[in-house]
Amino acid sequence: MFKFLRENKIAAIILTFVRVYFGYAWLTAGYHKLTGGFDAAGFLKGAVANPVAGPDGIVFGWYVEFLKNIAIPNVDIFNVLVPWGEFLIGLGLILGCLTTAAAFFAMFMNFSFLLAGTVSHNPTDIIMAGLILVAGYNAAQFGLDRYVQPLLKKVTKKEQTTEV
Repeated sequence: MFKFLRENKIAAIILTFVRVYFGYAWLTAGYHKLTGGFDAAGFLKGAVANPVAGPDGIVFGWYVEFLKNIAIPNVDIFNVLVPWGEFLIGLGLILGCLTTAAAFFAMFMNFSFLLAGTVSHNPTDIIMAGLILVAGYNAAQFGLDRYVQPLLKKVTKKEQTTEV
């Protein structure tokens, strides 16, 4: 399965459609937040007031503490990070530019939403982001990474050789 995702041309084509579809969902979510006004305060306070609970109490107490002590007091930062993050994740996935980074941050944000108690489509999104991460370069073979990745390797290789 891993070899198929990472090396197969058919997998690259399928992943291109998955990547663009997934990217469109992220891009439009971010765009609507950027243009329609966005305030995470209500969501964050709701997540603290109604944390994910199991039979033995709050499941992710550490995350509730993070929301209470870091996210809510700094909500203005999150009001910028969330919409721009969503928009840039979408742009990266659609263009196939820094694709694995975009998929990683998509997965990170989806897990953050899950930890806050929002199930919605997050599990499906995590699976899609995971497939893109596992596929690596093959997921962006039909995208800008075809040009960006060799350039990044060349630049980082130069930096490594000049430091030695």
